[in-house]
Amino acid sequence: MDDDELQTEHGGAGGQGSRGERGRSDHDGSLSPAPLPSRSSAPLHPSAQRVADAAAGLGLTIDIVTFTEPTRTAEQAAAAIGCEVGQIVKSLVFTVGGAPVMALVSGANQLDTRKLAALFSVGRKQVERADADTVRGATGYAIGGVPPFGHATAMTVYVDEDLMSYDVIWAAAGTPNTVFPITPADLLRASGGQARDLKTG
Repeated sequence: MDDDELQTEHGGAGGQGSRGERGRSDHDGSLSPAPLPSRSSAPLHPSAQRVADAAAGLGLTIDIVTFTEPTRTAEQAAAAIGCEVGQIVKSLVFTVGGAPVMALVSGANQLDTRKLAALFSVGRKQVERADADTVRGATGYAIGGVPPFGHATAMTVYVDEDLMSYDVIWAAAGTPNTVFPITPADLLRASGGQARDLKTG
């Protein structure tokens, strides 16, 4: 997901509840059920199917959920899924020195471009938010549904270390109203990303 719409930061930052709610492990190790209202039974959109195929190519089987309401922002996605905003993965595309890079950021956080710049050993002015054409060209998907892997081009990927504290997180699946759950470990492996401190503050 993005911000203004999953690229853009899958939504803006939202309130973050206590960690241990829906989508978290109970004390016995079982996963608490997360309600999934307004699910669509229609066949997968072609873009979502591409994400499923990309996951399969990486050895992952993902359960893509299609909602009847939009999940463009982190808040919308969390409300539809029934999870914490922090469990939403915002797929953000920036350019660093003109080259596209991806930051996968918790829905509860805002990305600090100074920290992203430091990871590339450049000044903050070298880091810019990618426009819609650049996002589509780099990822193969439109803003609002950019997944964390299966992109049209290879990009350096950094992952917000705060996502690592959850058992299950949720990412966009190619369209503004499709998402899928994934473990942080699988997210790192599938995206080829590195966990880093990316948030402001």
